[in-house]
Amino acid sequence: MNTRTLTVALVQERDHGSVAANRETIAQRVAQAAAQGAQLVLLQELHDGAYFCQHEAVAEFDRAEPIPGPGTDFLGKLARQHGVVIVGSLFERRAAGLYHNTAVVLDADGSLAGKYRKMHIPDDPGFYEKFYFTPGDLGFTPIATSVGRLGVLVCWDQWYPEAARLMALAGAELLLYPTAIGWDPHDDEAEKARQREAWLLSHRGHAVANGLPVLACNRVGHEPSPMAAEKHAGAAGIDFWGSSHVLGPQGEVLAQAGTDAAELLIASIDLQRSEHVRRIWPFLRDRRIDSYGDLLKRYRD
Repeated sequence: MNTRTLTVALVQERDHGSVAANRETIAQRVAQAAAQGAQLVLLQELHDGAYFCQHEAVAEFDRAEPIPGPGTDFLGKLARQHGVVIVGSLFERRAAGLYHNTAVVLDADGSLAGKYRKMHIPDDPGFYEKFYFTPGDLGFTPIATSVGRLGVLVCWDQWYPEAARLMALAGAELLLYPTAIGWDPHDDEAEKARQREAWLLSHRGHAVANGLPVLACNRVGHEPSPMAAEKHAGAAGIDFWGSSHVLGPQGEVLAQAGTDAAELLIASIDLQRSEHVRRIWPFLRDRRIDSYGDLLKRYRD
């Protein structure tokens, strides 16, 4: 069987304190990735700043911007300069009082190939996203680019097999997850290990069940909570655990970053392997689509 190799780069970074500093770092990392042959670059969730959803504050909405806008202009210029496809993650201002957590895809010519609005919005200690983000309304539609059809999802979406499956059923060739996930510093080491392993296993499951490569790019480093003076859950800040990774279509680990440092992760993916894997593990063929109606229910009472 022929091979079609795609070189990908994941930019695992910490927050550098300002939009300008973060974008300068991104520009350096994209240049490094392109110099190493990368054709596709994946950035972490909300890469332009800190993970501000650790508290609820109306002033944080000032971070949002329209799409297209300054963020896509910046990424588009980088994509065009280096001839790479870039998947970024922005806080989208759609209208007054209407905001989304939105992934954007810039093709290698700098054009905006498409966007995906995060569908599953969490609301947990330290992750108060429902205050900021309206659930996405663009559905699970792959974005066509010069390197293939990208099934882009965002962070909390990564726990939902339905989202990965619907992207696969729509013809995605890769699943990509810009992510911001980490530990509460007060958790003990055993709990931290369980959480991280569950995250990795979830992604491996998406790869296996759909016969597709999976790319997940996480941020790294400690980010203090704006509520640090308050004594309640989520006020200790977040230790983002990095561990960005590239998986093959049988869940095999092609590359994985460390847990505590910024890193440019480079990997090569044989896109034709999905065809081979799906021939010997034909999950899509054997799905009982006539019997899945209850999946549309919240719960089977």
